[in-house]
Amino acid sequence: MLSYFFVSRIFLSAIGKIACRSGSVTIQCYNLSTSTVNYNDESPDPETVVSYEQLRSMLSSNDIQLFDVRNPDEFQAGRIPGSINIPLDNLEQSLKLSPQHFELLFEAKAPGKEDDNIVFHCQRGRRSATALGIAKGLGYTRARHFAGGYSKWAERNE
Repeated sequence: MLSYFFVSRIFLSAIGKIACRSGSVTIQCYNLSTSTVNYNDESPDPETVVSYEQLRSMLSSNDIQLFDVRNPDEFQAGRIPGSINIPLDNLEQSLKLSPQHFELLFEAKAPGKEDDNIVFHCQRGRRSATALGIAKGLGYTRARHFAGGYSKWAERNE
């Protein structure tokens, strides 16, 4: 028969794993840890933000790699034309794929680390700021994000 201490320890370890994986900051739980990039509420670097007007211009000239980091259900409910859905939870692994695997999976050209037309967006800008941090951490030094997100796009394109 299992002791109460042993069973409770297993249960707490399982909860600790879940809590760590769902956190948005570095968390230490029962000797397990994980970290993700945090959204920073400070004013964004203007070099990393794409305005609505810039986005429209990039879309009209087909000079954009636009990645929607929202969940698939949000993407299906409405999207910016030409965007590719890569949910934030899958972004890091997706950007680490070989160009061939990326193109097979997303049916789009794989972004290059020096490309200056990579733009992330989400619903309002928090997740895209996190996506930008992930991309920059992987060496996509010229990536940017549309801080207004789909909400701003939909508002201006009704």
